Amino acid sequence: MSRVGRKPVVLPKGVSLSQKPGQFSVKGPKGELSKPMPGGVALKVEGDKVVVTRVDDSRENRAKHGLVRAHLANMVKGVSEGWTRELEINGVGYRAEVTGDSVTLALGFSHPIVFPLPKSVTAKVEKNRLTLVSPDKDVLGQVSAKLRELRPPEPYKGKGIKYVEEVIKRKVGKAAATGAAT
Repeated sequence: MSRVGRKPVVLPKGVSLSQKPGQFSVKGPKGELSKPMPGGVALKVEGDKVVVTRVDDSRENRAKHGLVRAHLANMVKGVSEGWTRELEINGVGYRAEVTGDSVTLALGFSHPIVFPLPKSVTAKVEKNRLTLVSPDKDVLGQVSAKLRELRPPEPYKGKGIKYVEEVIKRKVGKAAATGAAT
């Protein structure tokens, strides 16, 4: 049996799980999330714990077992605590500002870039750090990856947008001619 799939998911106070044919949803103080329920797995609520079970031990159902449990755990954490992702903007003149439901970025191009945020994502800027918050981990990951893609960090000076915990391998620039004459 899947080690991940066997672990029960604890529902904190204020979080509820509801199931419809073909999908399950989790509701909490930070919002409501729903995902389609694949065939071959089922959710059983036992008090404040949810256990994911599977119909049989086929390869496909074993894979779905751990996947559904991981999605459920991410959804429960999202609606109770929320997910955050921090991006760091490095470079002379590079900056970001939040205007309503979009982020305006100055990244060394001839024009500012206006990046619209999905409804579930909120942003805030402090100095050179852009903090994104959302209950949906999948959407948050997509938004942060698309923002990073606008100006990925370059290895020579480290300019660009990177995740705070990301380490950029720096390269040495051109070396001066050091007597390598023939």
